[in-house]
Amino acid sequence: MFRLSLVGLTALILAGCPLQKEYKVTVENLTDAQPMSPVTLITHKKQFTLFETGQPVSVALEKLAEGGDNSGVLAYENNRKVGETFSGEGALPPGASEEFTVYVTRKNTQYLSVASMFVNTNDAIVAETGINLRKIKPGQSMSFNIPVWDAGTEANDEAASAIPGPAGGGEGFNAERDDVNRIRIHPGVLSADDGLSDSALSYRHRFLNPGAKVTITRVW
Repeated sequence: MFRLSLVGLTALILAGCPLQKEYKVTVENLTDAQPMSPVTLITHKKQFTLFETGQPVSVALEKLAEGGDNSGVLAYENNRKVGETFSGEGALPPGASEEFTVYVTRKNTQYLSVASMFVNTNDAIVAETGINLRKIKPGQSMSFNIPVWDAGTEANDEAASAIPGPAGGGEGFNAERDDVNRIRIHPGVLSADDGLSDSALSYRHRFLNPGAKVTITRVW
């Protein structure tokens, strides 16, 4: 592993060069039968918020929540309050995990947000915003569970035509908002096994909070 000498470190500081911090971020899917859409990470300033509990979500987050499309959230990289955005290579299967290498070079973008859709739902996401990376010292790690949120943009009818994952194969994003239009903790799915006759889901698609686990290790 590369080690910077004290003399070299001092020279960089005096030259005004930004010191790059490296983190390993691991996201684990805790469900039995809910694949997660490509995991999305954002480094940002404290003033940036991916979502606010009890408020309507952005169109970018709505597209992720309804169809797993993270392109709008990744475009936040052009926001002056955002450092970088990262995307997983593909869907994250139940029980699987994915590791990301995240570099932070801008002094004020030391906060992290995470988001992914449970694709066998109407608009459920596992997400957290405003994780403070400054609390982690070199060599230290922190782990925490993140909840499942209902984006509030699409009614939870569990119909195959409205579920984009393998359980339904239906529509993803729809611009019409036919739910309460505010993000809140997800109440869970009912499924056909629990009496919702039109549901495309079975008992295995049910989930409890939390939905995912995140581990962050500071390398440098």
